[in-house]
Amino acid sequence: MFSVNSLRRARLCFISKAVSQTRIVLPANGCTPIMSGNQLHAVRRTPLHPKLKMQSHTPTSCLSTTSLSDDGSLIYTGSLGSAVRGVKIFSYSTSGASLFLMPQILFKTGLGVQSLAVQVAFCGVIGFFTFLTPVLLHLITKGYVIRLYHNADRDAYTAITYSVFLTEHRTVFYQKQVRIPSVSKMFTTFYANDTGLLVNPDLFPLPQDYNHLMGYDKPFTFSMEDTDRK
Repeated sequence: MFSVNSLRRARLCFISKAVSQTRIVLPANGCTPIMSGNQLHAVRRTPLHPKLKMQSHTPTSCLSTTSLSDDGSLIYTGSLGSAVRGVKIFSYSTSGASLFLMPQILFKTGLGVQSLAVQVAFCGVIGFFTFLTPVLLHLITKGYVIRLYHNADRDAYTAITYSVFLTEHRTVFYQKQVRIPSVSKMFTTFYANDTGLLVNPDLFPLPQDYNHLMGYDKPFTFSMEDTDRK
C-alpha cells in the first residue's frame, strides 16, 4: 500500500508532465505560431539573433510630391502642349511646301510670262494664305502655358510657353505683377506685366496654388477709401 505522501508525489509528477506536454493553441490570426510548452520554454530562454530585426507592419500612405527644379516647384502642366506643338509644326510644314511650289506653279501654268500685275496678285493671294495660318496660330497660342513653376521663397513664377520657332520661352514674373483683365478674354486668363497668359484652372493639382496666383487669397474690403486710393 502506498502512503498518502507517495500518492501526492505521484499526482504532482503526473500533473507536471501533462502541463509540459500541453500544446498552447492561440487563435489563428496569420501571425501567431502554435508551439508546445517545451518549445515555448526553449524560445523564452534562447537569446535573440543579432541579425533579427523587428519589421513594422504599419501601413504607409503614398504622398504625391511636387517635382522640383531650379525655378521652383511645378504647380501646373497644360494638357494641350503636345497638340499646340503638333498643329504649329503642321502649319509650318504646309507653308514651307507652298513657298517651295509657288515658283513651279508660276512657270508651269504660264503665269510667269503674264503681266506683272497678274504675278503680284497671284503671289499675294498665295502668300496671304501661306503666312496667315502660322501667324494666327502663333497669336492665339503664344500665351498658352505648358508648364508653370512657383518659387515660394521669392513668390516668383516661371511660365513656359512656345515661341514662334517652337522653342520653350520662359516668362518670369512675381505675384504682385499679376493683373486680371477687367473683361474676360478668350485666350487670356491673366496678365503678367504686359504678357497675356492662358491657363486652365481645373488643371491645377492644388486649388490654393491657383488662388494664390490670381491673388484670390488676399484680404479685401468694401471700403470706398481703398477703392479711391487704388
